[in-house]
Amino acid sequence: MTEDKGAQTPVEDPRNEDLWIWLNGRLVKRAEAVVSIFDAGFGLGDGVWEGIRFAKGKLVFVEEHLKRLYEGARTIAIDIGLTPSEMQAALEEVCAANGIEDGGHLRLMVTRGEKRTVHQDPRNALGKATIVITAEFKKPDPEIKRQGIKLFTSTFRSSGPDSFDLRLNSHSRLNFIQPLLQAIAAGAHEALMLDPAGFVASCNSTNFFIVRDGEVLTSSGRFCFKGITRAKVIRLCAEQGIACRETDFTLAEVYNAEEAFVTGTFGGVTPVRSVDGRSLGESLPGKLTSRLSAIYDQTFLGEELK
Repeated sequence: MTEDKGAQTPVEDPRNEDLWIWLNGRLVKRAEAVVSIFDAGFGLGDGVWEGIRFAKGKLVFVEEHLKRLYEGARTIAIDIGLTPSEMQAALEEVCAANGIEDGGHLRLMVTRGEKRTVHQDPRNALGKATIVITAEFKKPDPEIKRQGIKLFTSTFRSSGPDSFDLRLNSHSRLNFIQPLLQAIAAGAHEALMLDPAGFVASCNSTNFFIVRDGEVLTSSGRFCFKGITRAKVIRLCAEQGIACRETDFTLAEVYNAEEAFVTGTFGGVTPVRSVDGRSLGESLPGKLTSRLSAIYDQTFLGEELK
């Protein structure tokens, strides 16, 4: 049976039905937040984005997120038209407008803007970039955090920077949606993806870690997302005296792992209960996964240790 929840499914919140959206410098109600069908993002997936959490009255890792956004925009020659400080002020404005003080999640989207005609040539763009910020009341589903997620290894491989650079948070996500469709059809929450050489790379929307012999392993980083949460977890391991390596490893090593977990902006640290139908470990969540999840939530989200 196909899972009806994904790795990053939130708890439903009725307050999200009538939100204020930041659209090109003004606040509009959700039902009125529309862009042209000639927008480069709609027609071509031509843009960059960031997902940012809002916890205990502050934007989490906002400097890192904005750095990645602006680097991505420069990479594909989009002039955002706002300074990072102005963009942060816009993020804070939409949170305040919606009365979000904790448990919020923002989606910041920047596209090349409206075009004369729907065609990939960037010279058809009429002028300013389109900027949209949604700020919702969103918390990870505790059931998913307790029970863990199921992964299915996709036949689609992660790509290198010469074809599609995963470090670029682009609007075009079809190369990740296709693996996810395979995972859903197999009854899993998320797809595990291999790199061109057959080593484990990442999942379709999260970064992947395993625990073997008490050591935390994650991919070499050559074919995975430039995950901000991934980097924070690697740092936490160093600070906590937990052995952690970025290295190549295979599916055989995954199947024989003691624990596995994924990381992402929204979900933080989420345990994995099985890969390709093979259960991992003797208990869920595993000891190291639980420890890292609790320390991450306390350190960066202000949550109480349980």
